[in-house]
Amino acid sequence: MLSRYNAVDIEAALRATEPKPPFPLASDRASWAAIRQAIGAEKAAGIIAAAELAARTPIPGLPATLWLEFQRSGRREGFQEPRQARRTMMTSLALAECLEGQGRFLDPLLDVVWAILEESSWSLPAHQISLTDMSRHHIDLGVAGTAIDLAELDLLLGAQLDPLVGKRIRWEIDQRCFTPYLLRHDWWWLYNTHLRRVNNWTAVCNAGVVGAALYLETDLSRLAEMIARAARSMDDFLSTFDADGGSSEGPGYWTYGFGNYCVFAEQVEWRTGGVIRFMDEPIIRKAAQFPLRTLLGPGVSVNFSDCDRNVTFIPAHLTYLAQRLDLPDLMKFARVQPGHRRQGEIHWALRDLCWRPDSQPAGKFIPARHDWFAEMMWLLARHEPADPNALVLAAKGGHNQEMHNQNDVGNFVVHFGGETLIPDVGRGRYTRAYFGPQRYSFFVNSSRGHSVPRPNGQEQLPGEQFAATLLDHRADAAGDSMTIELKGAYPPEADLATLKRTVALHRDAPHGWVEVVDSVAFASRPGQCDSVITTFAPVEIGPSVALIRGEKASLRVTFDPAVVAARVEVEKDVDLALGAADVNCLIFAFKQPVREGTIRLRIEPL
Repeated sequence: MLSRYNAVDIEAALRATEPKPPFPLASDRASWAAIRQAIGAEKAAGIIAAAELAARTPIPGLPATLWLEFQRSGRREGFQEPRQARRTMMTSLALAECLEGQGRFLDPLLDVVWAILEESSWSLPAHQISLTDMSRHHIDLGVAGTAIDLAELDLLLGAQLDPLVGKRIRWEIDQRCFTPYLLRHDWWWLYNTHLRRVNNWTAVCNAGVVGAALYLETDLSRLAEMIARAARSMDDFLSTFDADGGSSEGPGYWTYGFGNYCVFAEQVEWRTGGVIRFMDEPIIRKAAQFPLRTLLGPGVSVNFSDCDRNVTFIPAHLTYLAQRLDLPDLMKFARVQPGHRRQGEIHWALRDLCWRPDSQPAGKFIPARHDWFAEMMWLLARHEPADPNALVLAAKGGHNQEMHNQNDVGNFVVHFGGETLIPDVGRGRYTRAYFGPQRYSFFVNSSRGHSVPRPNGQEQLPGEQFAATLLDHRADAAGDSMTIELKGAYPPEADLATLKRTVALHRDAPHGWVEVVDSVAFASRPGQCDSVITTFAPVEIGPSVALIRGEKASLRVTFDPAVVAARVEVEKDVDLALGAADVNCLIFAFKQPVREGTIRLRIEPL
């Protein structure tokens, strides 16, 4: 338990240590020359070119009416995009100045830093809603990220900016972060309560606020209190992982939450001379390998819940974990990562330059044949892990109050030929309504938007009590399977005595195949049950076979025409994070009401 660390012991460790800066200051020209050489001329030139563009670009305005757009219309992007543009400009200018050291980016950097300091709030309108009450500051993801970025900017370049900039940074961060963090207890993300469980916010907010304090707070007793509070809070964050290291938020939010946890843990270890160690918890090693265990294929990960369909991982984060925990597969994985989404944040862009993947160990990471997260009931089965085009099945049980929950108990994904032909449709565009009382009216969040059964036309309901029960799990050379009872995920109106789903990957030559079996019995009268497959690909239906034709590969779904009839319903213009798209729902329904019956589907690569 991290909370075993108390403020007395933490303060003693802080007083006993005067560590060197964790990153070279911009004035350390020899170190930055070495970094520039290590990252290569092309990457350095790209950073400098981005800074040159930032230097001649006007700083975007952030008027009050733009802030209120979320409150008035529910739209996030109008304020968030120019807000992020300011921080990306700051990052580009700061790192280019560190790499180049000629002073030509200092004035543009001063202007954008001052503009950020002048913002009434560093929060996001979606989290704060109303205009800022300067007597009661709000701490959210945006505030925390801005705080640590300004603190690390001050570390790198504070001595070269106007001396009052550093004073202003300290004052603003104390008012907006340190004081409310210490004095208030109404931060929902701080601890698990009977009203709400924590999620990625816990790691991100603690890492940003306390991370900034590790650089800026000179009162060591106060700093020790902050670290002790964060330790208790981070215990609750680690409790969100299942015993096998899985996160129900999916790999995308793993990158955000666990990534910031690692930044925080590394900073605390640095500042206390290795006395306070948050990376030694038993769950850490398992959680670190989550992205390796949720791969469908090269560059493609499972995206259950609100996880994006286009997950990218931060090479610096993977590199840190590989070195800190001696996990060579993570180093292999780090070397093949494309550009990631967090380059506009100083704390990740800086680590991207300094925590670089090694050239060793050589070779390509090959995932396991079987991966299983028992508490979440996540199954991943690969026909031939060494073949990037081979058949992969992912399926989940769980419950309907998971982090970033969608009502998706029993959902499954099929990937073949480098393409996810039966996908999790993904997350919708984030708006005010998306996280409000109407959340499960959105197609993507409802069970209608997932490859799950529809008994008597009923949808699954939200809540931890609406859950699967694991009946069986098997994994061997011949195949992997999971059988779950789904009755508990549906309301009484479904009239279910039982609804058992078995999903299996069989490793028969040459390509393997996936089996989905739904066995239903109704409690009081004959009823109807549909087995649904969602896909973005075109679908063709024949007498006993449906074809899902992707861009790279295709699947054949065989069904018994004596038992079920197949049809396609199209959900038009689904508002997804990546843009609007049509979703084809391939539905297999009993030909007539049954008191009990079984729908059996055989899904084979073509």
